[in-house]
Amino acid sequence: MNMGKKKSIRPSANGNAQSKGKLSHYDASGRARMVDVSGKEVGRREAEASAFVEMSAEVLSALPQNPKGNPLEVARFAGISAAKRTSELIPMCHPLPLSYIDVTTEVCENGVQVNAQAATSAQTGVEMEALTAAAVAALTIYDMCKALDKGIVIRDVLLERKSGGKSGDYRRKHPLTPGKK
Repeated sequence: MNMGKKKSIRPSANGNAQSKGKLSHYDASGRARMVDVSGKEVGRREAEASAFVEMSAEVLSALPQNPKGNPLEVARFAGISAAKRTSELIPMCHPLPLSYIDVTTEVCENGVQVNAQAATSAQTGVEMEALTAAAVAALTIYDMCKALDKGIVIRDVLLERKSGGKSGDYRRKHPLTPGKK
């Protein structure tokens, strides 16, 4: 697999890049590894992530009549379930005791905005759990609506904010607002 850098075809959505200079999931020889968090303090960690599911007005208007059930409520449950299983999906993630996870959806003029919040008291953060919840909720909306339109687009899966831990707090400086309300 070629891991060389390619020129990006999309501008970066990161409004506040924070480069620390090294990736923590690699050892000195470049092998992937799980980070040892045993020396870290247990503390309150929170994260919020979002995703956007872009769809046509026709698909949006059909949401309430979906024969599979309410896609937004099913997506909410799927996102919550996925957050609980993040360490099973992403190999280097630590299993975390989630104390809170919620997924909300909002219908906009051109799609559905998905937001996920996660919290724990642990030695590492919950960013991946929040991102996984948002992504799987968006995938579930696609799955439940794809019979009407295969051209539905999932985009802008991103971390909105995080708090706690050695790296401190983070808040996206320039939030993306893909949905028209």
